[in-house]
Amino acid sequence: MPSQTLPDDLDISHIRSSCATCSLRELCLPVGLNEEEIQILGNLASHKRKIPRGGYLHHAGSKFQSLFAIRSGFFKTCILEQDGRQQVTGFHMTGELLGLDAISGEMHTCDAVALEDSEACEIPFAKLEEISRTIPSLMHHFHKIMSREIVRDHGVMLLLGSMKAEERLATFLLNLSRRLVMRGYSEYNFNLRMTREEIGSYLGLKLETVSRAFSKLQDENIITIDNKQVQINDISRLKMKMGNSACLS
Repeated sequence: MPSQTLPDDLDISHIRSSCATCSLRELCLPVGLNEEEIQILGNLASHKRKIPRGGYLHHAGSKFQSLFAIRSGFFKTCILEQDGRQQVTGFHMTGELLGLDAISGEMHTCDAVALEDSEACEIPFAKLEEISRTIPSLMHHFHKIMSREIVRDHGVMLLLGSMKAEERLATFLLNLSRRLVMRGYSEYNFNLRMTREEIGSYLGLKLETVSRAFSKLQDENIITIDNKQVQINDISRLKMKMGNSACLS
């Protein structure tokens, strides 16, 4: 692929500033791309899709063509069981990638649904592979992202197989807290974009069990819940609720 020349009047500081707050920072800034490479990647993901709350970014069974970097908002991924129940497989926030599940089979294995008005950058996978031949460090970092998703899946299996309800909920809240603080948000105060029922589906718990677990943590003054607003009052005690298990990445 021939080298692309940047325009003389291009504001490099603006590119870096935009990348610092953009979901694509996970693909470019950590691997030390130079200004020209950042611009090439930015051009690749120039198509942005706005998804209203309840709208679908992609459907299970649809052909895989692109990855999606969440620029703003919050998504859940889910599959429809044979009995009509919806099984939540993950929650995804600004700065994370969607569509990795479809690379192998070239077909999306789940629905991606916006939990609030959201925006995602579309990254055509064929073009990403082409660019990665020119920028080897990009594909190396992309492999690291995929590896992390595998580790996260293993963490979910451990969560569902060995933890009690209260431990599962504590791990879930701490996971959200850590991911949010990595993006510059509060570690102790945040809104739950998902419903109690969706949390239960993800954690393998009934709605009533999730509600009881929230109430118990609040009765012990470890957290304070006001509708969907969560305040962690004692993060050390919340971590103790996890037992010996590691928090999901």
